[in-house]
Amino acid sequence: MTRRTPPSITSDTDMSPPFPPRFTARDLLNVAVFAVIYFVIVFVIAMLGIMSPLTMLLTLPLAPIAAGIPYMLFLARVRHTGMVTVFGAVVGLLYLMVGHPWQSTVVTIIVALLADLILWAGRYRSRRASICAYTVFSAWFIGPWIPLLIDRTSYLRGQSNGAMSADYIAEFAQVVTVPAVLLMLAATLVCGLLGALLGTAMLSKHFRKAGLA
Repeated sequence: MTRRTPPSITSDTDMSPPFPPRFTARDLLNVAVFAVIYFVIVFVIAMLGIMSPLTMLLTLPLAPIAAGIPYMLFLARVRHTGMVTVFGAVVGLLYLMVGHPWQSTVVTIIVALLADLILWAGRYRSRRASICAYTVFSAWFIGPWIPLLIDRTSYLRGQSNGAMSADYIAEFAQVVTVPAVLLMLAATLVCGLLGALLGTAMLSKHFRKAGLA
């Protein structure tokens, strides 16, 4: 008997057979497990922002680098079109539960759908498509900042009614300007690309040897 191995991301020229027409329990389990892992990694890094607004701006772009490893491992287990979109929906809803604005959930689902389309174009087995898909998915980080970009005054007023101290809010108003947020988001996309490259390298060198991909 031959040992069956899960599907994995291969070269851009690989043309794998079509996926099964329906989700399986295993597909949904993979979505749930890796969505939670991704959520926890990003959430823990984002919590460093409690130290100061400047720390938040400097450390938040690092989240896509760390989260790129489980995301690329998840892509190696994708067996159905739409799994990445469901993954994004789960992540978006998890962040909605911890206080992110509804715009963040909408953006997360949209970029997850775009990532799914990119992966579909690469038949879910293209390294290049996988790297591009994760970079695009990392654009969801703009979601929580949409209220600030639309109306900074109202956003700061809402922050002052929260659990943050007056000193933190004062520093936040001084440091977290619209240009600073846009620069941070640009850095986040670059870090998303780096996270995809790191995840791909880890997938090739370690996860397959361990039988995890």
